[in-house]
Amino acid sequence: MSENALPKGYEPQDVEERWRNHWEENKVFTPDPNAEGEPYSIVIPPPNVTGALHMGHALNLTLQDILCRYQRQKGKNVLWIPGTDHAGIATQNVVERQLAKEGKGRHDLGREKFIERVWEWREDYGNRILNQVRKMGASVDWTRERFTMDEGLSKAVRKVFVELYNQGLIYKGDYIINWCPRCHTALADDEVDHSLEKGALHYIKYPLEDGSGHLTIATTRPETMLADTAVAVNPEDERFNHLIGKHVILPLVNRKLIIIGDKYVDIEFGTGCLKVTPAHDHNDWELGRKHNLEVMNILNDDGTLNESAGADYAGLTCPQARTKILAALEAEGYLDHIDPHDHNVGHCYRCKTVVEPYVSTQWFVAMTKLAPRAKAAVPEMTQIFPESWIKTYNHWLDNIRDWCISRQIWWGHRIPAWVCADCGELLVDTDAPAACKCGSTNLTQDEDVLDTWFSSALWPFTTMGWPDKTPELAKYYPTSVLVTGFDILFFWVARMMMMGLQFMDEVPFKHVYIHALVRDEHGKKMSKSTGNVIDPVEMIEKYGCDSLRFTLTSFAAMGRDIKLSEARIEGYRHFCNKIWNATRFALMNLPETAPAPVDLTKVDLHHKWILSRLEGLKKATEAATDAYQFNEVAQNHYKFIWNEFCDWYLELIKPDMRAGGEREKAAQYVLWIVLQEMMVLLHPVMPFITAEVWTVLPGIDNRDIATMPFPPFRPECASRAAEADMELVQNTIVAVRTIKAELNISPSAKMDMLIRTASEEVRGLLEANSEVMLFLARLNSVTCGSDVKAPKASASSVVSGNEIILPLSGHVNFDDELARLDKELGKVEKDLKGVLGKLRNESFVAKAPAEIVQKEKDRAVELEETLDKLQKLQKRFRDAME
Repeated sequence: MSENALPKGYEPQDVEERWRNHWEENKVFTPDPNAEGEPYSIVIPPPNVTGALHMGHALNLTLQDILCRYQRQKGKNVLWIPGTDHAGIATQNVVERQLAKEGKGRHDLGREKFIERVWEWREDYGNRILNQVRKMGASVDWTRERFTMDEGLSKAVRKVFVELYNQGLIYKGDYIINWCPRCHTALADDEVDHSLEKGALHYIKYPLEDGSGHLTIATTRPETMLADTAVAVNPEDERFNHLIGKHVILPLVNRKLIIIGDKYVDIEFGTGCLKVTPAHDHNDWELGRKHNLEVMNILNDDGTLNESAGADYAGLTCPQARTKILAALEAEGYLDHIDPHDHNVGHCYRCKTVVEPYVSTQWFVAMTKLAPRAKAAVPEMTQIFPESWIKTYNHWLDNIRDWCISRQIWWGHRIPAWVCADCGELLVDTDAPAACKCGSTNLTQDEDVLDTWFSSALWPFTTMGWPDKTPELAKYYPTSVLVTGFDILFFWVARMMMMGLQFMDEVPFKHVYIHALVRDEHGKKMSKSTGNVIDPVEMIEKYGCDSLRFTLTSFAAMGRDIKLSEARIEGYRHFCNKIWNATRFALMNLPETAPAPVDLTKVDLHHKWILSRLEGLKKATEAATDAYQFNEVAQNHYKFIWNEFCDWYLELIKPDMRAGGEREKAAQYVLWIVLQEMMVLLHPVMPFITAEVWTVLPGIDNRDIATMPFPPFRPECASRAAEADMELVQNTIVAVRTIKAELNISPSAKMDMLIRTASEEVRGLLEANSEVMLFLARLNSVTCGSDVKAPKASASSVVSGNEIILPLSGHVNFDDELARLDKELGKVEKDLKGVLGKLRNESFVAKAPAEIVQKEKDRAVELEETLDKLQKLQKRFRDAME
């Protein structure tokens, strides 16, 4: 068959586009829930509709795709559901920025028109991320694509809200939340980005009511003192515990504050005295609830101070108020001193405005009631890989707070709650009620929308059609595995666990695989500000998708961050070329149709060896994929394809192809088998190049490799003996090549080789494979035997106890060779000294395991034999020179 069946060079762009279109148009990855096969399902972590593909996405998609393509090969009925998240705040901000360019705000359009505008934006730009998912070769079922605000998911969200409300698990109340003054909305904890910033600790004197002195309090935010309602000390702090129950006077305001005792107070931090501001600090809020303190809110929703702060400060921003308050404190003698102090400051993850702790009326999910069941499910029902993340998962659930789910924006799932203007009744229902219980039709729907994570928490079952009883739910829920990053283990994974258990009475996934971060080559986090971002789309266009996928896979060791560089991706582009060129060579030596079968147990050694190594690759691929050891999958394939198949086997069969007859037929059949199965095994990692190669292999009926089963195991071909024998032949060839290289003899120089064999069995093996050694080591002759004598002028190497001898007359400079021997002798003598030192150590011999001691004894014998042979060779060289 002609190698022209494949173009001379591999050009990935055309190949990838053609296969993407083929798989999607032919619905290759659209499963039938009623079909046979054990179910295997994954729901894609839905990227934000505003998003663009980054390396974290690329890694996540690659690993999921490997699992899905592999499980299809294993006969599973695989469903992989794609979709996007509406990303409430992010999307609203994008559209608001568009409006700003037109000189408008959302209030100029009104809610209904603004929502229409967002949907228009989503239609025009919102599919960019999905097109980039396509570029990654993701074998998702595009016919089941979902969006967190499509009609089905919206229906499910309303039903969940209503049921949780009716069960008392959703409630409305005043609570401290993260507030963005710019976006005018509450934020979940995960929507707040914290960064270490330079600040100060301000030491302020709070006079004791009885005039006996004062307490000095350290704070990073002196402006919030206007909302203080207590001072706290640790009851075990002997400096202050006698003051518990007494009062201090709040400076500038002259309000009386009670001194409370609580072990929460850190005796070592600051002065050991803590100002308590329940309305403007999350921890103080909890102290306030515990001690029944007054909650005084001094902020407006735009971040300025309100009238409760007092006439002198109302209308000021927090920085302005801080400056004015510090000046007043200093003027009145209350400011003790100020120390520099770095502290974490929270910013809105979208607009980067400083977030304010803020008490307001919001909707909450009672997470403390849902968390215990989610915790108990791990690892009994859901396993987390790596297991080290279980501790983090449990810690978060043990310290959980109720979840603020209301957002003061317009884009999102509007809360299904209405208030009667006439009687004040709160009505919660999946559909707008026609009238209140009092008969009034004057109903107003709650203005807020739900946190984006609320609909995402339902993703595993709502994407399959819940609350309807669909075939997909019956077949594919719970899903098999969730592949995700550690950063959303709590904010998304834990919430999905809670909702799945609550509404499906089952965990949403059996396994959770937590992948690491993709960092730059120096281990630094990728960010636009540092300029070290590697764009996956750009890499795909430059080097092809398979190169990127293989790079990410090869470094995806469980629990270890990936250090990525463009050079690594370029390196695996060469691997693609190696596969391509190897296939072209194979096609030159294969017939137009399938080669005639031969008995694979009766072929020559090099065929038995590659077939045995292929069986090893199958087992290793299966074991590593099942254990989520993705890096091992890639590295095993690389070693087999580049080192064993290309560097060795394709060279080993060249004499067979020239010989013709039965030898050529056997070589063709084994080559055909190995190339086929090698492509199928590699396909989950590198889908495009393997699909293209597959189409040109002779005798293949099914031209789509994506639908091929995992190659069958051939236990009769797995032979440790064949691998050991071939290793001896290979090492002998390598020894000859090494001697030639060390002595600066041309690799193509034909030399004679003598082998002083350790046994008759080895002699028979080497003589049977002498043609292979003659060809690959570029030799004139091979002479084997236990009585072989080395000429005076010769070089040697020891391979598994057999001495490889190359007569050097006419090939070598003896002075240089003696220098090489001196160097090698020095190394062997040093190694032998180290081993003998261990064996002379009575403690080592007595305490070390017997097999370790025996290993050192064997090593000593081997080194002594090598030393003896090298010394004899050195003597022969010197004799030859004389």
